[in-house]
Amino acid sequence: HKNDASDAEAICEAVTRPTMRFVPTKSEEQQSVLMLHRVRELLIRQRTMLVNALRGHLAELGIITRQGATGLSMLVALVEDEGHDLIPPLARSALFLL
Repeated sequence: HKNDASDAEAICEAVTRPTMRFVPTKSEEQQSVLMLHRVRELLIRQRTMLVNALRGHLAELGIITRQGATGLSMLVALVEDEGHDLIPPLARSALFLL
């Protein structure tokens, strides 16, 4: 179980071991590069979630296109084009937020 006493004991144990290896702290540059990669991964996951949500909601209305950038462009154009009656106004305003 984790508590302050067991943490202190583990720290004492680690300090007294002559073969204990310590990991150097990362430089600000290294931390910045890692942060950049994490932010990029997050943005990719969020984009995927948005695209899947848009495709799923429109599929419920019977609107299905191919996957990929071309299919996404078609769906976005369809949502933005208020002249189409395939998407009810309330659904269009909700999807427009995506």
